[in-house]
Amino acid sequence: MNPLRTAIVGAESTGKTWLTLQLAGVLRTRGQTVLALDEVLRNGCSQSDKTRRHDAHLAIACDQAQAIQQAAQQAPASWLLSDKTPLMTAVYSHLLLDDTSLYPMAMAHHALYDITLVTGLDLPWVADGLQGDDPKVRAAVDTLVRQALDQAGMAYRVVYGQGERRLNNALLALGLPGEDFSAQQTRELGQFAINQGRGIWQCNECSDPACEKKLFSELLEQRSAS
Repeated sequence: MNPLRTAIVGAESTGKTWLTLQLAGVLRTRGQTVLALDEVLRNGCSQSDKTRRHDAHLAIACDQAQAIQQAAQQAPASWLLSDKTPLMTAVYSHLLLDDTSLYPMAMAHHALYDITLVTGLDLPWVADGLQGDDPKVRAAVDTLVRQALDQAGMAYRVVYGQGERRLNNALLALGLPGEDFSAQQTRELGQFAINQGRGIWQCNECSDPACEKKLFSELLEQRSAS
């Protein structure tokens, strides 16, 4: 079975990981099998020296692409959702190191996705003390993401809205019906059961917003120290 591949990309503090996990939860309650891949980039950046050089960025992007490909081939699923893609690594390398050499590889990989969702900038900026507390950086990342997709001629949909409205807008962008209140309650009760220990904890159920900021924060720390 070839999964429908969906990339969820965008700037930091725009809810990529939250949206990925919420979409996965909805699809599963609708009887779909889902691979939600948000661990590749996080694991690839566990060593601080990995974000200092161009060759390290290239290795991270290649590791991402390989892991996503292997997961899609080895684990049968109807949907593959990924908020960690080589495109974002290429964008961060461009912004922080002025290195544009990763784009060809990143966009070749991105062409394998069936759908691209870009998370909009309408969510409140959340300062974490590591990114200069400057929302202008977020806007710059958003611009580079859209430019890369536009220049490659790849279609994408921008997802806006707060909370459940954002989720419903994403479902509509995927060509799926949104959730009603009853479905929302069922899903939230299921998540509550997991968090209270009445279900099996799975890492892909984690909704820690700090996870999606790890690479970007480390890169900025590296740049400040250099």
